[in-house]
Amino acid sequence: MVTCPKISLETSNTANLNLEDCVSGFGLPRRFYTSADIYEYDIKNYWNNSWIWVGHICQLGEPNNFFVFDYGEESIIISRDREGQINAFMNVCRHRGSRICIERSGSRRVFICPYHAWTYELNGQLRSAREMGPSFERSNYSLRRLHLRIFQGLIFVCAGDTPPDIETGLEKIASLTAPFDIDNLKIAHSASYIVSANWKLAIENYMECYHCGPAHAEYSLSHSLKDPKSMTPELMSQMRQAGKIAGIPVQDFARNRTDGSDVDMDFYCHRYPLYPNYLTGSRTGAPLAPLLGNLKIYDGGTTDIQIGILNNFLAYSDHLIGYRFIPISLQETNMEVIWFVRKDAIEGKDFIKKDLTWLWHVTSQDDERIISLNQEGVNSHYFKPGPLSEMEWGIKAFHQNYLRLI
Repeated sequence: MVTCPKISLETSNTANLNLEDCVSGFGLPRRFYTSADIYEYDIKNYWNNSWIWVGHICQLGEPNNFFVFDYGEESIIISRDREGQINAFMNVCRHRGSRICIERSGSRRVFICPYHAWTYELNGQLRSAREMGPSFERSNYSLRRLHLRIFQGLIFVCAGDTPPDIETGLEKIASLTAPFDIDNLKIAHSASYIVSANWKLAIENYMECYHCGPAHAEYSLSHSLKDPKSMTPELMSQMRQAGKIAGIPVQDFARNRTDGSDVDMDFYCHRYPLYPNYLTGSRTGAPLAPLLGNLKIYDGGTTDIQIGILNNFLAYSDHLIGYRFIPISLQETNMEVIWFVRKDAIEGKDFIKKDLTWLWHVTSQDDERIISLNQEGVNSHYFKPGPLSEMEWGIKAFHQNYLRLI
């Protein structure tokens, strides 16, 4: 009998977290963006224990539909089984660990492992396994099921044993997001921008608009968020009055640890005005697609929505943008942008794709460049984090959430 030595892969023994030099109101030290050990620790302890937006129910329109979502070394299958139930489980065979789904999406009656042909139902249960002997019990080898929550058509999963509280925040923002009828949207386009940077730098860039004026010329023409002083009471009042007619609630909601609250995850919902003559996020300010939901008019605003740090959305009156910053490796991140319109909108008739995607395509190209430059500077052994601006309060919220969870 051969005895194999125990091998420990616990990154907590090797990752140099050393939180003593993490100063509130300052950026994180260099190692949090350059250490392979901390990156592995991030995936295991932050991503695996967070709610992650993986998709929309429009991607699972029929029974037997599925799609795959990857982050770091993890891979998740999201499927709709024959009974119409939506499921999420790890894309890891319970035999020898092979990936089961190689295709990114499609329709399958069963999932068959390409290695030894273990076969699984679309609910994750093991259906058959060849030559396993009479004592083998199939029910013990279902795929690892993940926690799943569907909110207004958006699908969220958490791989951890005990997911953070999501219900309290969802209850608070449900009435604020309901007018956009997110359940009844479809994907008009999606694009990936591969950023040569650690995922935390990509998240931090999205969490602040301190850079918007210097870095985003096109965005800055229409969005008042780039300069808080430009959000005058008159501009806010015009948007709110139009919002009452449109059917968009005027109140905002924020729930994070920057105010001392003891919360499991951050939520944020804030509608702010576009500049005069801009009805939506377009090149000219003109409408791009049919109004969402039952909205009556364009109110000249847009809503930032955050459901946990990792899941960000921007809702105009006629389309919704979803943003994800998905780690690929230590210094490579997939910045994925997804454009949604009403599910009955017809391309070429109700919207023109190149016009719909113009603003956030050029803005994401800017971000791809500046985030990569940020990483190049952080890689320097002479990098030392400086103080955060008042406009970078979102980064402070992220850091508090991140450091608490890891």
